Amino acid sequence: MDIRFVQRGAEIDDRLREYMEKKISRLEKFFRKILNCQIVVSHHKGNFNVETTANANGVILRAEEDATEPRKAFDQSLKNLERRIKKHASYLKDRAQLGAGEDFSFSLDEPVEPEVKTNVIDKIKQVTVHPMDAAEAVAQMELVGHTFFVFQNGDTGEINVVYKRGEDSYGLIEPIR
Repeated sequence: MDIRFVQRGAEIDDRLREYMEKKISRLEKFFRKILNCQIVVSHHKGNFNVETTANANGVILRAEEDATEPRKAFDQSLKNLERRIKKHASYLKDRAQLGAGEDFSFSLDEPVEPEVKTNVIDKIKQVTVHPMDAAEAVAQMELVGHTFFVFQNGDTGEINVVYKRGEDSYGLIEPIR
């Protein structure tokens, strides 16, 4: 597994880097198809923010945590990422037991940083949309840890959005032309 470190306003010493590499390499015991991981450590207003992202055979799983110490933030972020990986592995196992017989992997391109920033838009993220149904989109949204997800509806071919409405409630936005 390829592990990449990004530092933003924070320094990672060799001891902490080795600790992070050792811990993150244990993720493969939950899901063997993890291709690479990225750990982003940033420091802002006295707190460390650690974001861990794993590419599990085309599915992007992400967790983020803040703490006063980078090691503590990393441990909590890794714990959240482990939970998401276990959930994804369980989901794939359940799909296989239902006899779906399909290759059920997702593929998202890495986010592309915008070339030109305006005063209104802070960030532009470009993603490749793939045909799927709303339930698959909700599962992908949960794995990424976002509150909404853009996808191509496999039945209609239209671009749709699923979003989180509450604790266990979701919404679907379908365009009308």
